[in-house]
Amino acid sequence: MTDSDGKPHPGPAAPDGDPEYADRVYRSVPGVISGVLLLAVAAWLIGDAAVTGSGKTPYVALAAVPVFAFPVIAYTLRPVVRASAARLVVRNPWRTVVAPWASVEALRAGYSVELLAGGKKYQVWAVPVSLRQRKRANRARSRGNAEHASRTGLGLGLAARTNPVVEGSSDPTRAWSDQVTDVLQEMAERNAGRPGAVGPVEVRWCWWVIAPTLVGLAALVAVIAA
Repeated sequence: MTDSDGKPHPGPAAPDGDPEYADRVYRSVPGVISGVLLLAVAAWLIGDAAVTGSGKTPYVALAAVPVFAFPVIAYTLRPVVRASAARLVVRNPWRTVVAPWASVEALRAGYSVELLAGGKKYQVWAVPVSLRQRKRANRARSRGNAEHASRTGLGLGLAARTNPVVEGSSDPTRAWSDQVTDVLQEMAERNAGRPGAVGPVEVRWCWWVIAPTLVGLAALVAVIAA
């Protein structure tokens, strides 16, 4: 819910007296776009092969649909991070990690974003690290005086406009993945003491993606070998 000025508006108070806000959701927009484009191209190619192909070609094309489509969905459309007042949900290509804030030890962004929770480490696929954004932000920060900004266009203002800004970030000039990591780390520290933020880490495999992929692979091998 938002006010007339577009700012988040707190909902009803939580049991501990703090206001409840809507879950924060993070995902890679370029990843989603690339996934949609890949599926569209694949649909065109497979459809053409199934309609105009001869011999085993139509059957091979149809058997290849789940082998291609489900992994593409898993790696591009499925990854997402949802952060509520009680827990962090990390949806990766093949499994979902549900970590109550009290079990979260740290979030860190190196060459990839990692979640440390329950004594284990998990990759966060939905928040890819962009070394280009990071270098651009570092370059702008080191050269961000007014004279240099007017001469080269690499000032802090340009970095803030170029890199996506994450709500709640203390430094909007940083790379998007670094901003998200900092916001989630701050949420972990703030919410770890909530009564509803305790419990073990749960890991759930995404069988609706895994099973059709394996079945399709078996069917594809059988069709080719027939």
